[in-house]
Amino acid sequence: MVIQVKPNSSNSSKTMDGSQQKVEANILLLGAENVGKSALTVRFLTRRFIGEYGDIESIYNHSDKIDGREISFNIWDSLYPQDGDSAESVSEKQLQWADGIVIVYSICDRASFEVARRQVQLIRRAKKASASAPVVIVGNKRDLQHQRAVSGEEGRLLALSSDCGFFEISAAENYHGVLLVFHEVLELVREARALKKGTVGIKGIVRSVSAVFARRRAE
Repeated sequence: MVIQVKPNSSNSSKTMDGSQQKVEANILLLGAENVGKSALTVRFLTRRFIGEYGDIESIYNHSDKIDGREISFNIWDSLYPQDGDSAESVSEKQLQWADGIVIVYSICDRASFEVARRQVQLIRRAKKASASAPVVIVGNKRDLQHQRAVSGEEGRLLALSSDCGFFEISAAENYHGVLLVFHEVLELVREARALKKGTVGIKGIVRSVSAVFARRRAE
């Protein structure tokens, strides 16, 4: 079973242009240590689950075809700082790079949930360079219900209060849930791009109208 909550959105990805060129999306994975970020990534890339990883920060590339459109995912599997300094756990470079962000915590580890909460706050306080990057919060290790330390309701409330998407999944047991996470991030990225494009267009119209009135006043 996969639990999902969608953020508020007034636009649909269907409003994007109808061209079929390749779409590229940079997805940044954040979260504390040992929450399953690498397992989530590799599960998406290969459909296989591998339970243990070393401390390696990597950027992976994966191509897929969704709704007849070729998609290229660049996935930055980041490391949480060894000193646990949450203030340094999200860099400006990462935010400028990312089109979409996935923040992972373990439902068995309350400390990792608090890391996720702080990272959401850091992103929301960041400058406008990252303002358009949608965020999806993922509670992983849903298969370990007997060790649960964070309720599903807490995860949903964090997501709703921060206007983020939300999933509870098990990367170990369910490839489909992992697939839904990345496809939802892509959907939100496409919506954000369409919204940004529309905003730019409206600003251009306003500038043109203002110029016309300015000329008339001058005459």
